[in-house]
Amino acid sequence: MFEGLRFKHWKTSEGDDGIVVLTLDREGTSANALSREVLDELDTLVERLAIEAPRGVVIHSAKPMGFAVGADIREFVEYAQTGTVLANIENGQRVFENLARLPCPTVAAIHGACMGGGTELALACRLRIAADDDATKIGLPEVMLGIHPGWGGSARLPRLIGAPDALSAMLTGKPFNARRAKAVGLVDRLARPDELLAEARELARRPVARPFAQRAKGWATNTLLARAVLAPMVRKQTAAKVRKEHYPAPFALIDTWARGGASIQQRLRLEAKSVAKLATTPTARNLIRIFFLQERLKGLGGGIDHGISHVHVVGAGTMGGDIAAWSALKGFQVTLQDREARFVEPAIARARGLFEKKLRAPAKVEAALGRLRADVEGRGVADADLAIEAIFENPEAKHALYAAIEPQFQSDEILASNTSSIPLDELRQGLKAPQRFLGLHFFNPVAQMPLVEVVRHDALDPAIEKRALAFCKAIGKLPVPVKGTPGFLVNRILMPYLMEAMRLYNEGVPGPVLDREAKKFGMPMGPIELADTVGLDVCASVGRELAPFLGLEVPQGLEEKLAANKRGKKDGEGLYVWKDGKPDKPEVDPDYVAPADIQDRMILPMVNEAIACLAENVVDDADLLDAGVIFGTGFAPFRGGPIQYVRSEGLAVVRERLAKLEQAHGARFARKEGWDNPELSAPAA
Repeated sequence: MFEGLRFKHWKTSEGDDGIVVLTLDREGTSANALSREVLDELDTLVERLAIEAPRGVVIHSAKPMGFAVGADIREFVEYAQTGTVLANIENGQRVFENLARLPCPTVAAIHGACMGGGTELALACRLRIAADDDATKIGLPEVMLGIHPGWGGSARLPRLIGAPDALSAMLTGKPFNARRAKAVGLVDRLARPDELLAEARELARRPVARPFAQRAKGWATNTLLARAVLAPMVRKQTAAKVRKEHYPAPFALIDTWARGGASIQQRLRLEAKSVAKLATTPTARNLIRIFFLQERLKGLGGGIDHGISHVHVVGAGTMGGDIAAWSALKGFQVTLQDREARFVEPAIARARGLFEKKLRAPAKVEAALGRLRADVEGRGVADADLAIEAIFENPEAKHALYAAIEPQFQSDEILASNTSSIPLDELRQGLKAPQRFLGLHFFNPVAQMPLVEVVRHDALDPAIEKRALAFCKAIGKLPVPVKGTPGFLVNRILMPYLMEAMRLYNEGVPGPVLDREAKKFGMPMGPIELADTVGLDVCASVGRELAPFLGLEVPQGLEEKLAANKRGKKDGEGLYVWKDGKPDKPEVDPDYVAPADIQDRMILPMVNEAIACLAENVVDDADLLDAGVIFGTGFAPFRGGPIQYVRSEGLAVVRERLAKLEQAHGARFARKEGWDNPELSAPAA
């Protein structure tokens, strides 16, 4: 059928049963990203299939990791820069629509990751079969890049599985696993991974009709009346989570769906124009930049054998216990040590809850619990490849612990501290092998926060740093190497923000107002709620450690709270009263008027400290700084990080605003070293 045609990224075969198999295997890559070249070859294939009319067509992937990870994002950036987004979206839509119109049964055989454009390719097939495997994930996560599906995803998915499930998937970017995809009708059949292709061929030979209930749901939830009723509800739900001026893509997606009629051509036109418009927004540019920063962090631990199978954690408090649980979840043997069993038992109970949430299957939960063992005596140190100290922030106590641990090491074991602020040059003093000591600073809550600071010092062996980076990758975390100065990167930048918020709080600005203004800027959580969530004891401890270094004063009021055992969320009361895990924020007088410079007073100290960190080489470059602050603090992702924020606002503008704060409120707002850095004047990426 394809005699005389040569393809770089596709392999073709035709069996005696008349089924043509198209195998996607993008040249030179470990994953299938749908580049223009890949689509052009598919276009040629579909054109020939339309003429030859085989009995059926199966599309699958030769890549072990999955079906297709989506569009080639680097090409999309080029399209945005050259103003050709619309033309290239329309080209992809045309190729997929031609596939959808083939007169024979078409089946997408899905395994592993099937994301974005990969899912849209599968949606253009008449039928879908997926490997019944934990690795199978099918989704449309384009909102995470500041856009929404553009190759037919928003036009086809609501009609296939019903608008409520489709909109939820597209607005959150959360993928379906295999079983859920089958339940909602996204896939028509599941198969054992080793039988996927054979079952797909059988499905192409004997296509199944979609159940009436699924077809009815797709029709009923997309009528004119249904769209008129559902769209305002979904907009309201979305507005409760994100602000339209910060993240326009979810709202554009809802509007595109609400305006789409029965014609697929009309829905595709609306979709293409909407995505082309979103591609020009600063939000999309910044979120796409963050995507590449995330990929860079993931790559830091790649291609290295970490040589770690057994992790020993000392300190079963919130941080140590959760580090141990996460490591066991990810397949490592873990021993957890504390002074008495009564300190370890709550950590094991929390671990069970984590395993049940993440693994679900009882056998997998029990296997994970089997990898996590209480070890009050600390015998696990002798067998560990990595020992992580996660005790309270006291240098003398840490030195005493290291003196007990280090003699038990046999050869090239790594000793790491989860300290959040103590300089590593101080902690390494007295060690026999300081070259194998470093910081692994996790963030709370460990299961949710993606970042780990890999903290350096002047005697660290670079090979040990690389092993630590690889370990972070193995447990699914994003590592960023940082200099071991006080506060490292994230806490050094975060503490001026929290301290200034506490100062404003002490001046009488209500906590809910401070939280509201921070969220208006784009922070995921306000500073008062954040302080309670982290723990006022932790804030006070880190504040005392960093305040002299930062030239700041620890705000008044924290010690009184701590003396009354009101440390925040974990005690049920701190700056707020907490009920059922949520803050009960007091009502604010409707006539209250907040200070006009409230946002700048909270945010610009972070920016000022970020610029100082860049000048002092706390991180290797501005991109890593922005990545660390975003993934470590949640700093307004749509703004691209503190350095990108300065570029976007304009260096002169931000300097002037900071100067006004210094004039009005004092020397703590004085510009720090580094404001003459040429990187700050570079155009926003």
